Parts: sequence; structure tokens; C-alpha cells
Amino acid sequence: MSEREPNLDVDVEIRDDRTAVLTVEGELDMETAGRLEDLLAEQFGQGRRRLVLDLAALGFMDSSGLNVLIRAVNRARETGGDLYLAAPTPAVRRILEITGVTTTIPPHDGVADALAAAGGAR
Repeated sequence: MSEREPNLDVDVEIRDDRTAVLTVEGELDMETAGRLEDLLAEQFGQGRRRLVLDLAALGFMDSSGLNVLIRAVNRARETGGDLYLAAPTPAVRRILEITGVTTTIPPHDGVADALAAAGGAR
């Protein structure tokens, strides 16, 4: 299933009952952050608590996107799960590092690494 939003494309791949990979492409900003937040909430609503965000094609993220990540990791951890970031682009990684988000949500080199950290779901 693929959801389109101006400058944002999110593909959701269900890995198992508790795990999903969301591939985020484009720009995560004030205009598009709400859509990603809705998709994450939908996954939580379906009982998935281990969510991997593949950021390899995310070219830009502002504070609205950071807020979505922070709310999502808090919600996941409150329910016994976690949020995993995979392969952030250099620009996105820099924002994550500057803001200190990498101390809370350490990025993984790729989806396979993030899934392994999530408990081996492949």
C-alpha cells in the first residue's frame, strides 16, 4: 500500500503482527508530517509496536518531522515496542545528530540492521 502526499511518499510493508517497515521518501515537513503521523498511528492501532522507518530516500526533514519521530518513539516505548530508523540520508542524519535525536533513536545502517535490532523480524 502506498500513500501519497505532496512531496512525500510512504510505503508500508507489514513484516509480522508486531512489525512494519515504513519507507519514507521526499520531504518530511509541516505540510507532510501529519500524514506520516497518521500512518504510524494506524500501525499502532493494528497492534504493531516495532516500527522501522526507512529514511534512505528522505531528502529533507524539519522540526515537524522530528516531532513526529519523538512522539512515535514515546508511544512505541510506552506500549513495549520501539521505533527504529534505517539509513537516514546525510542531510537527515545531520539534523538528527544536531538535535540529539540520535541519542534517543540511534540510526541503523539499513533496514536489515534495524529489523535485527527490532528482534530479528525479517
